[in-house]
Amino acid sequence: MDLSAFLAENAVQVENVKHIVSERFLDPQGNPVPWEIRCLTSAEDEALRKLCIRRVPVEGKRSQFTSELDLELYAGKLAAACTVFPNLNDRALQDSYRVMGAENLLKTMLTAGEYDGYLEKIQQVCGFGQGIQEEVEQAKN
Repeated sequence: MDLSAFLAENAVQVENVKHIVSERFLDPQGNPVPWEIRCLTSAEDEALRKLCIRRVPVEGKRSQFTSELDLELYAGKLAAACTVFPNLNDRALQDSYRVMGAENLLKTMLTAGEYDGYLEKIQQVCGFGQGIQEEVEQAKN
């Protein structure tokens, strides 16, 4: 069997995606400005997930805990990590919204519906099946 198709230099690179997140951000000609989204590697995704694990006490068992993924925190971190443009870490952009941090900036810049739609697009670009937002909604219920 020839493994050359699996060599890094022969793999097709995943291209960034441009997407209109909101009709509210316009260029000088009045056209909506597209955002640029990248796909994370599975190693990057794993690192993000580890940041979003919290210890939860086991009900009815003293001093016992289980690990649980904070899906809302993960979704915010994923969206921020996948956003290439606009640069969510730009100090002037964060200062203009009076927030600190890329995740907080996203949530402040976008309306609730825009943010929800953006999370769905991020999941699509990253190749996830069931949307994280659907999992967040399930966890809330």
